[in-house]
Amino acid sequence: MPDPLHDPGSLLDALDPEQRRVAEALRGPVRVLAGAGTGKTRAITHRIAHGVATGVYAPSEVLAVTFTTRAAGEMRGRLRALGAPGVQARTFHSAALRQLRYFWPQVHGTDLPTLTESKLSMLALASRHCRLRLDQAGLRDLASEVEWAKVSNVTPGDYERVATRAGRSVTGHDAATVGRLFAAYEEVKRDQGRMDMEDVLLLTAATLDADERVAARVRAQYKWFVVDEFQDVSPLQAALLRLWLGGRDEICVVGDPAQTIYSFAGADADYLRHFTRQHPAATTVELVRNYRSTPEVVSAANRLLAGTSSKGVELAAQRPAGPAVTWTGHTDEVAEATAVAEQVHRLHAAGTPLREIAVLFRINAQSEQMEEALAARGIAYVVRGAARFFDRAEVRQAVTLLRGSARAGESSDDLAADARATLTGAGWSEEPPEGRGQVRDRWESLQALVDQAVEHAATHPGATLGDFVDELDRRAAEQHAPVAEGVTLATFHAAKGLEWDAVFLTGVQEGTLPITYAEGPDAIEEERRLLYVGVTRARRDLAVSWSAARNPGGRQSRRPSRFLDGLRPADAGGATGASGTAPGGRKRSRKAQHCRECGRPLSAPAERKTGRCEDCPASYDEALFERLRAWRVERAGEEKVPAYVVFTDATLQLIAELRPDSPEALLRISGVGRTKLERYGEDVLELVG
Repeated sequence: MPDPLHDPGSLLDALDPEQRRVAEALRGPVRVLAGAGTGKTRAITHRIAHGVATGVYAPSEVLAVTFTTRAAGEMRGRLRALGAPGVQARTFHSAALRQLRYFWPQVHGTDLPTLTESKLSMLALASRHCRLRLDQAGLRDLASEVEWAKVSNVTPGDYERVATRAGRSVTGHDAATVGRLFAAYEEVKRDQGRMDMEDVLLLTAATLDADERVAARVRAQYKWFVVDEFQDVSPLQAALLRLWLGGRDEICVVGDPAQTIYSFAGADADYLRHFTRQHPAATTVELVRNYRSTPEVVSAANRLLAGTSSKGVELAAQRPAGPAVTWTGHTDEVAEATAVAEQVHRLHAAGTPLREIAVLFRINAQSEQMEEALAARGIAYVVRGAARFFDRAEVRQAVTLLRGSARAGESSDDLAADARATLTGAGWSEEPPEGRGQVRDRWESLQALVDQAVEHAATHPGATLGDFVDELDRRAAEQHAPVAEGVTLATFHAAKGLEWDAVFLTGVQEGTLPITYAEGPDAIEEERRLLYVGVTRARRDLAVSWSAARNPGGRQSRRPSRFLDGLRPADAGGATGASGTAPGGRKRSRKAQHCRECGRPLSAPAERKTGRCEDCPASYDEALFERLRAWRVERAGEEKVPAYVVFTDATLQLIAELRPDSPEALLRISGVGRTKLERYGEDVLELVG
């Protein structure tokens, strides 16, 4: 290894031309647009080490800032190896907290408020002050929204106005209510003498802004700044950075606009995109040589963003050619998971370590089918960023409720209906909550259990609720085997910053990617960038798949994600028709963004209400469907049960589409069992006739 103390120039010998330009640009301002896998950490650590070795930087006067403790630790390790061990590499919060602990007692003459890493207990107290009851999922969603507001420099008094304009939503609460809860939370926090993680940045910024002596000492300490992952910086972090600089421009920022996937949490890539507006004299360097992935993977990544507002740098592959990217459609999610598990088995048998294989998906609830498929093959796995499916609190609670109902004899001959009725008590509903967050995540987990009940009923005619609970216990036992090394299961978000030899991107269909609640061009493009992050995790093998239905035997109406248009071969298997129903045969929300018949985006309110284009014919008799719905409401009222217990919307749609003319024909429709035929058959056949 070169000795930077005796030969500073040797530090640059191993860099490519663009990386070398970064390392040689020792005076700011500098902007580095670094594509995925282009060696950005290598470039900026060599820049810092080169500055130290040539005497331009004093190590103690450099502050390198990143977003995770893992990234900061990696940067410190590399700097030590390059002969610059005295450089500070910290997260924003770590750097700010260090300054705040030192200066707060001097400025205020009091102890610093106690740092709390969880807002939940204070939010629970605040909600009681506001006479509201929130469960854990609701509290977590509210905590996320408070974090967004604070990193976006939004005060409780401004929240309703700003959040409404930004289209923010928290399930079950309007913006005015969230604003009141936010204000109550801040009051509770003050009364308890606490501060949260966002306060660390807010109080540091306020101290620097209000006390020129403190600001001068900090600026004398740190004269050279490097900020990694600059596309993820928030308005609050940007404000703190400006105060650290104090009008100076000795700053180097590094990032990739194409990997902006945290806008919902307050990240604003415009600080990176428009860096030259604030610093017109900035040097801009693009890192384009991708050392991570094969040309096949790089080509797919480039084509995914080509011609879109998400386009970043054009990557140039440096590795030899590898296997072709595969694009595969499956009949249902069980078939998809089974096929992926088989491919994982073949890769492992051919010599790929399990730790070098990852299966990625959009939401955590999608992990269950993969857990089941891998466990069935005896393949070890680890779930990154979340608990295993059967370890999740909402799933444990739901299985307990199902077991209680089974033991109490609360079963009929319709297993799926029994499961739906029981899980309603755990918070499941036929229609999903709007928007993202913990409430939505919990619902997705419960919906996965409903789907398993539907699947079990279809594959085991006559199965009872007790039989289904036994099946859940079997799955849980098999999926909880100890793991020494295993396949990584993770969401696209949790995979950012990681890489594997082989990556499987699953569930890449409309309604899942982009997710159903992504509304508007900006949100859709963020979903596209999320897929780009997934694609660029693969070094060698990349497989993209989707499924036409959620459950075996379900209506195969889902189509591949629009993001795959122009990427996959035209004959890449799987249904390509538009999705008329959501996973598991549930009728999609009336706010669906794409026509259930042709898949085109919907814009007019009337189209969004019906879920199809104005000029697209319905695949079922809508007048009959509405008559059936009206009858169902009346019968449900008489029997004092939820409407879906009579028949689900999906079953009514099938009846309206197939128009059965006999009890036998009606019995052949999914969702119509012998008991329901005896109870409702005569009425339904009369309506159809």
